[in-house]
Amino acid sequence: MQFKDYYQILGVDKTATADEIKKSYRKLARKYHPDVSKEADAEKKMKEVNEANEVLSDPEKRAAYDQVGKGYRPGQDFQPPPNWDAGFEFSGGGFSGADMGDTSDFFANLFGQAGRGRRHSQYQARGEDRHAKIVIELQDAYDGATRTITLQSPTTDAQGRVYTKEHAINVRVPKGVKAGQHIRLSGQGSPGIGGGTAGDLYLEIQFKPDARFRTEGRDVFQTVPVTPWEAALGASVEVVTPSGSVQVKVPANSQTGRKLRLKARGIPGDPAGDLYLLLEVVLPPADTEAARQLYETMARELAFNPRDTMGA
Repeated sequence: MQFKDYYQILGVDKTATADEIKKSYRKLARKYHPDVSKEADAEKKMKEVNEANEVLSDPEKRAAYDQVGKGYRPGQDFQPPPNWDAGFEFSGGGFSGADMGDTSDFFANLFGQAGRGRRHSQYQARGEDRHAKIVIELQDAYDGATRTITLQSPTTDAQGRVYTKEHAINVRVPKGVKAGQHIRLSGQGSPGIGGGTAGDLYLEIQFKPDARFRTEGRDVFQTVPVTPWEAALGASVEVVTPSGSVQVKVPANSQTGRKLRLKARGIPGDPAGDLYLLLEVVLPPADTEAARQLYETMARELAFNPRDTMGA
């Protein structure tokens, strides 16, 4: 079945207002009305114009038409979606009784027919699902949280113009969520058509960037700065982690990049992730005479060259 582009038939854009549609219809009606038109195909054209106006001049019918036409591609064979089931009463609106019986197969299949001169259409469609991102702190994944987000929903004004309307909703972030995971909010998607249910809203979890942490699934990697003597001699240091403070043993002769694993200290779950502490040796600045002398003593006494093994 051929898809009917009602916007093209009326010569208007898909964003046209109700007034623009009415104006275009009246202009075309004067041009193609069989009683006055001298066009060879005036009667056929007038039927197409009436049919297009019947749909586009009514906000609900127009919304239904836009919904099914959204996924159509030129050249494809068109069939109404399988869930085409709700109620529109077509009382005529520009059609005469005879005209209504002569509408296109596209119109008849799309909106149904309940006798000559009157059409009853059953169209009900579930609203589209919406997708958005929500940025949370890593700590929220450990403890759970409630966050307020602002959504923008498309709606139409009295003139048929589309605009966005903001509304806020509270979102419960469950304990144990991972980056990339989706939270589903039932009924918070786009509204349905013809009494259909609203779609769902899917929020994709993202963690706020933090130089101290990165995550892989539920595993968390945390950078821990240590002094040269703690790294060289070994030490017990206190580290503040997302799950609380812990005492960590730094093995002697540790280098920057050494990884210490704390089992089940990552993001909670079943099973919980692990926390990996990445050691970073931080040198004290040589900004005093005493500090410079210490570095000079180390240079003389240790005779250490980390580049000796390069190219070996």
